[in-house]
Amino acid sequence: MRKTVITVIFVAIAGLSATLRAQNDFEIVKNVDIFINVLNELNQKYADEISPGELTQTAIKAMLKSLDPYTVYYNEGELESYRMTNTGESNDIDVTLQTVDKQLVVTDMLGEGPSVKAGLRVGDRILSVNGQSSANRDIDAIYLAMRGQPGSTYTVEVYRPTERKNLTFKVKREKVKQPNIPWSGLLGDKVGYIKLNQFLDKAGSEVYDAFKKLKEEGMQYLIIDLRDNGGGLLGEAVNIIDIFVGKDVQVVETKGKIPDMNNIYKTRNEAADADIPIVVLVNEHSASASEIVSGTLQDLDRAVIVGKKSFGKGLVQKVYPMEYNTSMKVTVSKYYIPSGRCVQNIEYFDRDTTKGGYKIPDSLAVAYKTKNGRTVYDKGGVEPDVPVEDEEVPDILTALIEDRAIFDFANEYRAKHETIAEAETFTVDDAIYNEFLQFLKANQYAYTTELETKLEELKATAESDNAFPGIQTAYNQLKAQIETLKTQELTTQKASISRALTQEIVSRYYFSTGKLVNSLHHDRCIEAAKGVLLDRSRYNAILSPKK
Repeated sequence: MRKTVITVIFVAIAGLSATLRAQNDFEIVKNVDIFINVLNELNQKYADEISPGELTQTAIKAMLKSLDPYTVYYNEGELESYRMTNTGESNDIDVTLQTVDKQLVVTDMLGEGPSVKAGLRVGDRILSVNGQSSANRDIDAIYLAMRGQPGSTYTVEVYRPTERKNLTFKVKREKVKQPNIPWSGLLGDKVGYIKLNQFLDKAGSEVYDAFKKLKEEGMQYLIIDLRDNGGGLLGEAVNIIDIFVGKDVQVVETKGKIPDMNNIYKTRNEAADADIPIVVLVNEHSASASEIVSGTLQDLDRAVIVGKKSFGKGLVQKVYPMEYNTSMKVTVSKYYIPSGRCVQNIEYFDRDTTKGGYKIPDSLAVAYKTKNGRTVYDKGGVEPDVPVEDEEVPDILTALIEDRAIFDFANEYRAKHETIAEAETFTVDDAIYNEFLQFLKANQYAYTTELETKLEELKATAESDNAFPGIQTAYNQLKAQIETLKTQELTTQKASISRALTQEIVSRYYFSTGKLVNSLHHDRCIEAAKGVLLDRSRYNAILSPKK
């Protein structure tokens, strides 16, 4: 079998070499021959047995890694994961697992999927899948064991800390689809809201359907939330812009080395609504298709962009099928939005750069003009018209999150309460907050704040310099004061901690969608968006050139 694999590899590479010779591409022929000779020498003379297939894949992936992070080779076993990523469908994976204290813990679940139906909960620790222990196995191996044909089943054994016992569940696999739109609705004041998580198949038609429904419910203003949306299909981005922009308007142009990659994409239909005021929300994780939508609507002066500067991915990839059921996703072009700018933030193609690329400095930014004559720049991402910074997280809240105190309390609360109020209205009141304080005390959570960490660093430095005895009294006093401050902060930062507790508890009953709906009440970007939309003079002024 091993000789057969080696023969196949050599024949395939030799065939490629012959083809390249016929094309007279000397540089590639030379290096392919070198690779064949190296692999052959290793196969014949290396002290231990080698796997030519694994070595070849290592070589391919190392080669691609030197280009850009989006040019990727997929072997036969990786194609399913790629398909799932690009369609949003998997056979059964509706749970998110994380390694916590060397144990695999369920940290999130998707709506009413098969795992929820079977009885699993957030906080469960995976002990085994189909009788195979999860100990010393990585998350991908567990996910693989969970996958299978729809209608088939797998058995999962968990330890549930809130019940202090092991439980076994039989999960019936289903097709699970990650929704493009987890939620849309009215936020009051006739402001419609559409949260778009990804640009996968049918994203455009789903946005249109949501938009149409909101219009029927009385929407007069629209917020499109593209925060944390990493992108997807370029065609779906064009379809979404088509809803709000007139027919035959250029949306994006792609330019590559191959003429076939040079394309201009235009709107194809009359706008469903060319006048409704729109705000698009973006942040540092909004990328690719998100930047096509936000950047194009900005360039056409069709929407006000609110939030933080986007990620800066202006590259286009295409998947090419290859022999032996493998594929390669290749960066084939850059895209340019209507003003002519490219949002790409990292330069991977400078010939003086051999590794990893480099960030394009703002000093090289070029000015472009929007449809109305506003000045915009190619600073590696879409810059918001109305910047909104994230709310500062108190030190005590960061410590409680990192030490999983809030996560664990939400699991305990879910175990004691079968139902709660609707996701939109539930809030942590004084009774629940006092229950949380008792939970911290009973479980002796020794959460460490940043101030404590810095104090311990000071102690370590003093000890290494043999200077600690001289500051020990002051150290002990500071440590005691910090403990007092931590206790006080549980009161002074009650509002921030309560909001975090609310979000976590809601997610146990209504999952990520409920958490989203609940969060909209305390969202700086939403408030900023409303402030722009409900003040038409301000909205118009933002979209007008500066005098």
